[in-house]
Amino acid sequence: MIWAHSGPVKGVAGAHARLAARRPRHDRGEVTLTSSTPDALWASRSVGTLKPSAVVCEGISRSERGEQILADVSLVVEVGARLLVTSRPEAAASMLLRVLAGLSHPTSGSARLAGVPRADRSPTGWVRRVGYVGPEAGIYAWMTPREVLDLAGRIAEYDSRDRARRIDALAERYRFGGYLDEPVRRGGEPLTQRVALAAAMLTDPEVLLLNEPLRAVEQEERARLLAIPGARRTVLIASRYPASEAGLVNQVAFLRDGRLVLHAPISELDSHELTLSLRGIEALADLDSVTTLSAEATA
Repeated sequence: MIWAHSGPVKGVAGAHARLAARRPRHDRGEVTLTSSTPDALWASRSVGTLKPSAVVCEGISRSERGEQILADVSLVVEVGARLLVTSRPEAAASMLLRVLAGLSHPTSGSARLAGVPRADRSPTGWVRRVGYVGPEAGIYAWMTPREVLDLAGRIAEYDSRDRARRIDALAERYRFGGYLDEPVRRGGEPLTQRVALAAAMLTDPEVLLLNEPLRAVEQEERARLLAIPGARRTVLIASRYPASEAGLVNQVAFLRDGRLVLHAPISELDSHELTLSLRGIEALADLDSVTTLSAEATA
C-alpha cells in the first residue's frame, strides 16, 4: 500500500540505450521475469540465474519550476535487493522514490514495480504489492494506530477478520501495542513514524519504498525496524545520510545532477577502501573499475 497523502552510467556505456535496444524480448523468444511471476516458477532453481526484476525505470525525468531534478534515469533493481538511493543535490533521490510511488508525476519516462504499472489500482495490483513511507507520515494526530491500520486494510480491501489479524501482528512487531487505542499524538513523532511504517507493511508488499524513513526513532531501534524481512521483498531507501543505512542495504545508486552515474554492490566500497558516506559513494562513482549493476546484469 502507498501510505502518504501529502545519463550515461559509468562502466555500462548507457544502460538506458540498451534497455531500448533489447525490446521487444518476446520477438526473440525471451521472457522477462518480475516479482509477479507465479509461485510455481519461483520454486524453480532457474530463478536464481534469471534474476527477476522488481523495479524497472526507463528514462524518467522530472522538472519543477524550470529546474530539472531527474534526468533520463533508467534503473533496474532485481527482486530481493536492498538498494540505497542517494544524490547530490539531495532532492533527486527523494524525488525518484516519490515518482516510483506515484506521488509525483514524471515529465517523461515510465516505471513498473512488482510487475505492474501505476495504473493498476486493483486490490491485487499496486495497492497490495507496493508500500511507501515518506519523511512526513501523513497521519492525523487524533487517530489511533488501530484506526490508521484499519483504514489501510480497508483501502486494500481486506475483510474485518483479516484486518484484525494483521493489526495485532503489526502492533507486536513495531512495539506500539500499549498505544493501539490511544491518539498517536501521545507517542509523539516516533510513534507516528512507526505506525506509518506498519501501515505500509500491512499488505506484506513486494516492493517497499522508504523515503528518509523513521528519522525520529533512536538509531538502534530504527535499524531493527528497517531490517525488513523477506527474501522476495525489494527495498529502496532514499537517504541523505548513507552511514545510517549501514547493514540495511547491499546496493547503492547515486544520482549526480539528476542523472544516474552509479549502481553498484555495496561491497565495491570495501574493495576500494571507501566508506559508506556521500563522499565515499561519489568517489566510487568516479572510478573506472567499478563493477556496475547494469540492466543486462539484473534483467
